[in-house]
Amino acid sequence: MTTILADSFTAALSKLTNDEQKQVKLTAFDIQANPDQPGLQFHRIDKSKDLNFWSIRVSRDIRIIVHKVGASIMLAYVDHHDDAYKWAERRRIETHPATGAMQIVEVRERLDKITQSPREAGQASLPFDTAPLDRTIPPPAIFAKLTPDNLLSVGVPQDWLGDVAKATEDSFFALAVHLPQEAAESLLEYAATGILVPAATPVADPMAHPDTMRRFRVLEGHDELRAALDAPFEKWAVFLHPLQRGIVERDYSGPARVMGSAGTGKTVVALHRALRILRQDRQAQVLLTTFSAPLAHALEHKLAILSGGHSEIEGKVNVSSFREIAEELFALATGRKAHIARREIVRKMIERAAQDTNTRDYSLRFLVSEWENVIDAWRIADLEAYSQVPRMGRKNRLGMRQREELWQVFDRVRGALKQKALFTPASLFETLTDTYASRVEKPFTNIVVDEAQDLGVAELRFLAAIAPHHSDALFFAGDIGQRIFQQPFSWRGLGIDVRGRSSTLKVNYRTSQQIRQMADRLLPRAIRDVDGLEDDRQGTISVFEGIEPIILVADDEDHEREVAAAFIKSAIVDGISPAEIAIFVRSDDQLARARAVADEAGLARRTVSTGSPKEDIALVGIMHLAKGLEFRAVAVIACDEAVLPFAPRVADVADEFELDEVIATERQLLYVAATRARDRLFISGVTPASEFIADLL
Repeated sequence: MTTILADSFTAALSKLTNDEQKQVKLTAFDIQANPDQPGLQFHRIDKSKDLNFWSIRVSRDIRIIVHKVGASIMLAYVDHHDDAYKWAERRRIETHPATGAMQIVEVRERLDKITQSPREAGQASLPFDTAPLDRTIPPPAIFAKLTPDNLLSVGVPQDWLGDVAKATEDSFFALAVHLPQEAAESLLEYAATGILVPAATPVADPMAHPDTMRRFRVLEGHDELRAALDAPFEKWAVFLHPLQRGIVERDYSGPARVMGSAGTGKTVVALHRALRILRQDRQAQVLLTTFSAPLAHALEHKLAILSGGHSEIEGKVNVSSFREIAEELFALATGRKAHIARREIVRKMIERAAQDTNTRDYSLRFLVSEWENVIDAWRIADLEAYSQVPRMGRKNRLGMRQREELWQVFDRVRGALKQKALFTPASLFETLTDTYASRVEKPFTNIVVDEAQDLGVAELRFLAAIAPHHSDALFFAGDIGQRIFQQPFSWRGLGIDVRGRSSTLKVNYRTSQQIRQMADRLLPRAIRDVDGLEDDRQGTISVFEGIEPIILVADDEDHEREVAAAFIKSAIVDGISPAEIAIFVRSDDQLARARAVADEAGLARRTVSTGSPKEDIALVGIMHLAKGLEFRAVAVIACDEAVLPFAPRVADVADEFELDEVIATERQLLYVAATRARDRLFISGVTPASEFIADLL
């Protein structure tokens, strides 16, 4: 018998206690192995209008709700006895008459009333600007121009057509939670943009419809069921949004890129893309890479979940940071370890070279900036190359005499590094680029890059050199608005042209509407890269409501600590576990304040580099290490005036362009930290607070 898993089952499972979950999983394995065994006690849900609903006893009080049709059995829901029965009595599973997708539909007549929305309680708003309403005049119906056929075309169930037609701005979010996800998303997009996008075209098999696959998955074996149930919070491991699925499964004619704001699932797409390559070609060797080792480890953990325990697939994927894979390939090519010079060492070399050449007309911070952003980044090897480099965006114009003078400094630095047999990260990437560019044999058949916005010039050249010469070899996922490490440059100028193969995700399923709207105030509505490709955030929607973020400008650190601790205690009281809570600060200098908040709240705590994410303890760390992580509640504290933007970075800038870049990346860093929150967000600073906080109020 075919076993089908519904996302409603995994969501319900995650709300049970650990012991209850263990019992449910054992029963689920029994159902999959042999649903006809006598030990399983099936009871039909007689009060349900869908006569295919049955309950199965797990324990004295826990029941699994299954949906049996022909030779298939679906794990639909699980809960305590009365709540499980109530869920089944209020739902039916059917094929939508217009879209052809399988849906779990709430029976309209079984609902007493629709719950008041957070907006009606003064907590939220729809994703578009509205003028204050005169409450003596009935609010207008926001879908009045749509016909019943229009509503059916996006997946609205027939018995909900009347409610949707009457929905107002105030009532729609309360209504949306009762609709199938594709219908709610399309109506939200219509409310935000005035554009109604119909559902995917019907297919012969309802289970093969893209909207069906976002909530149901046919399980091929015991390992797949175990993987899905062992990580019920990570629904991405099992269910894909149709837009994501289209990007994952598309065949590209050259390098491709997926963009989108935080929470839209770019990493999800990258992971599924890597596994899709391997399932198509079992001989493939895939590099899945990202900018840091901690994030690479997080990707490796998610890949293990997604692969469903198929170790032979995992063994075909190398998950490493940009630098880790470069060091690995260098060791394979030379038999030696690459020794990387620390930034402080290079800075001292620059200072000494300036003294030795009696170069006094330039500040040390200018020399360091010129080295990092021009000489080392572009791997300038001689004075002729330096005389021709355009120094894109840098406003300190340099004539030939000035470049000759500066080159004496930088040439000495290059010599000092060579004498000590030290690499900079950029020079290591260059060495490997030279090694592999002309080789026919490449170490990987495909390369998938996450957090691609933080690729530098040397890294991109390196990845292009180790990629094979076929059209579908390079796939990038990233968000220009989350660039916090690198200055912008032209990808096309380096031979990586993603025009015509660049997609933008618009559905945010991780972050609440309130948090997303607030965080978006930190960034422009549209961000354009150097090659002219635009990441337009307009029309991005979140599919669920939440609590308004708390923004605090505290009188002093004691005041900040008390309020932040109260925020965390409230989250715990409401059922959020410590492992789903994080406290972020700008730098190591503020970590003591974060620890003090955790201690005040009574939280056990860990850092990014210590402790398992499975432990029931909160995370305390700096904002830079927040990328790729997500939590139900996040506190971003110590956003003081001299802390954000970070005073030492501001002091090190060499010209106006670099100052603009520092301010932009510091702003984007706060955006990254804030968008790690799913349900609750707290941001604070001590007066005078960061200038960025004023943008959030």
